[in-house]
Amino acid sequence: MQSFDENEEKRNLKRTRSASLCDMPVTDSTAAQTLNDRILFPVEEIVQSPLPGYVAPTSISFSPDDSLITYLFSPDHSLTRKVYAFDLKNSKQELFFSPPDGGLDESNISPEEKLRRERSRERGLGVTRYEWVKMSSKKKAIMVPLPGGIYFQEFSTSKPQLKLFSTPTSPIIDPHLSPDGTMLAYVRDSELHVLNLLDSEPKQLTYGANGNTVTHGLAEYIAQEEMDRKNGYWWSLDNKFIAFTQVDSSEMPLFRIMHQGKSSVGLEEQEDHAYPFAGALNAKVRLGVVPVAGGPITWMDLLCGGTYETNNEEEYLARVNWMHGNILIAQVLNRSHSKLKILKYNIKTGQKKVVLVEEQNTWINLHDCFTPLDKSSTKCSGGFIWASERTGFRHLYLYDNNGTCLGPITEGDWMVEQIAGVNEASGLVYFTGTLDGPLECNLYCAELYPDHALQAPVRLTHGKGKHVVVLDHQMHNFVDTYDSLATPPKNLLCSLLDGKVIMPLFEQPFTIPIFKRLQLEPPEIVQIQANDGTVLYGALYKPDESRFGPPPYKTLISVYGGPSVQIVCDSWINSVDMRAQYLRSRGFLVWKLDNRGTARRGLNFEASLKYNTGHIDAEDQLTGAEWLIKQGLAKVGHIGLYGWSYGGYLSAMILARFPDVFRCAASGAPVTSWDGYDTFYTEKYMGLPSENPTGYENSAVMHHVHNLKGRLLLVHGMIDENVHFRHTARLVNALVAAGKPYELLIFPDERHMPRRHRDRIYMEERIWEFIDRNL
Repeated sequence: MQSFDENEEKRNLKRTRSASLCDMPVTDSTAAQTLNDRILFPVEEIVQSPLPGYVAPTSISFSPDDSLITYLFSPDHSLTRKVYAFDLKNSKQELFFSPPDGGLDESNISPEEKLRRERSRERGLGVTRYEWVKMSSKKKAIMVPLPGGIYFQEFSTSKPQLKLFSTPTSPIIDPHLSPDGTMLAYVRDSELHVLNLLDSEPKQLTYGANGNTVTHGLAEYIAQEEMDRKNGYWWSLDNKFIAFTQVDSSEMPLFRIMHQGKSSVGLEEQEDHAYPFAGALNAKVRLGVVPVAGGPITWMDLLCGGTYETNNEEEYLARVNWMHGNILIAQVLNRSHSKLKILKYNIKTGQKKVVLVEEQNTWINLHDCFTPLDKSSTKCSGGFIWASERTGFRHLYLYDNNGTCLGPITEGDWMVEQIAGVNEASGLVYFTGTLDGPLECNLYCAELYPDHALQAPVRLTHGKGKHVVVLDHQMHNFVDTYDSLATPPKNLLCSLLDGKVIMPLFEQPFTIPIFKRLQLEPPEIVQIQANDGTVLYGALYKPDESRFGPPPYKTLISVYGGPSVQIVCDSWINSVDMRAQYLRSRGFLVWKLDNRGTARRGLNFEASLKYNTGHIDAEDQLTGAEWLIKQGLAKVGHIGLYGWSYGGYLSAMILARFPDVFRCAASGAPVTSWDGYDTFYTEKYMGLPSENPTGYENSAVMHHVHNLKGRLLLVHGMIDENVHFRHTARLVNALVAAGKPYELLIFPDERHMPRRHRDRIYMEERIWEFIDRNL
């Protein structure tokens, strides 16, 4: 929990008292009550990180022999983490690795690493990741990348060993150990390198990169931001080869971002990004294979991007996998997102063979469920598991090594999310999914080789809510990280046989002090119907009726509404939505709704947004507001909106489209016109601008500002390299042209979401003042 200065709190109170008391008679008792409320729940609580209860261990893994469970943990409940180990033999936790120099902070990393953290939404400090060294030796050791270099730490040895130096001007990017743990691969100065850990000799494997337009071994921007592919190279299973990408952005126009808040000018105060705007060129991406011992590169028969061809069948390199026998697999997606091909490559010749083609009329959702099976398996020699949404819901299917489907492994009106592990010997596959409802996530087990009618999967996790699992190597046990609306995250060691708890690893007190002090209450989850009868899920944060009287209340709708995201679920994250709780503590009703188009409800539910963003999603949010009014919880003229990114876009769109219902909107980092966003995301949902000009025009906020009656607050970071500040600037131009008032809150030195503590507090104060003043 972040501390706050009480004197500063009183000064803040003095600044905002006139706004917070605008609807109440000003008396001494009222002012005193407001002061007590203010001290009870100061605005600083909104921006605390980690959030209350989110102190459980993360990045959990088992040692190669399954005797230790390691994780990142912060004993002081801060963002700064170290590596700890839990010994399963004596049930003791001990510190495994502590950064000699304090580890990562926002000031000691390179610009490239800062951008990678932005794209992965990483806020952790100290140690942010580690890997186990999987060597035949009995020594237990981990590899830990830090800004100062690559460290190796043996268990129960006090001093870590610095194996490789790193500097902000020549940082080591994305280091990964070989499968056998004898070598380390990494990218430095845009080239792929390996370090032999046995003789500590580094070797450069690729040449010809220039750092500006050509890189080797790094994922391009849209792979990191939109495809959930953070890596640009992959170790072969036998440790002898590395597949890698060559990214060439030389033909892409650069988008310049100026650091307008700096006192100096010059090259160091500007950034040039090869940003692929909708309808424009993507970077060229090639796939090569290089021997770890060094030598010539074999280029695969593949060239993604770099063309204006409207339906290029090999536009995006989505995923890369190795199979046994040094067979290289690439998943390649076409530009319209309607066809994905699984290609098998001969790494000696670069020749390819199409193994499988997946096609959808709506779009293909990428996933990480491709799982190669061992060649020694007698039932499916050299085959693989694949996940498809051909039925409208993602399910698992078994394939042989030629790409012939041998049958489904799962089925039904629910979805598989991730494969957690496969036990080929016992013929079982473990996965997480939504069989018990779309608001939950559980671990299940199914038969890998079903030779009869499919049986219902067996659930292995217990308790309603969300379960994130990590299986051990021997397929005996798993760690379950569990949370729900009523339960903060906890870690349990469970049996993979029946799911029974073997022992708790980390549990928090049932009552977290801050929960009681701030009088937090979990939201109520409700169901409503869209105008076509589709069930939608909402979350209600009701004010304390004994303090604020009966409804209706001033209401804020907290909206996201975009694809691939679900915000209403049975998870602790909703109980510690501190902005919602802050507003609730001041007598506001807060409402969240997952409209059609959001995640975890199947492809047909998601596809409601196809070519139509800002319409069905906005109409569902209107339906939610009308439901609140009908229930007597809210009233017309006293309903506002808040959202960020897609939610910022949707909040502004709703305010403009339905001016007689909504009074105000705080719109953060909004995409105001889709022709200004990136190719992959935009064209997946909206198609190409040349093929859907009317859709692009109607989905732009600017197209609707003439209807605007309510008050609009625009919030944006000026060096946002994801949703450029240009979006807000273009909307401001439209507002000026239409003669509509607006308010603007800008952060010259922030990107897609403010990171500096002082900036975040200032932002929340301004947003609260705006909402309170206008509702």
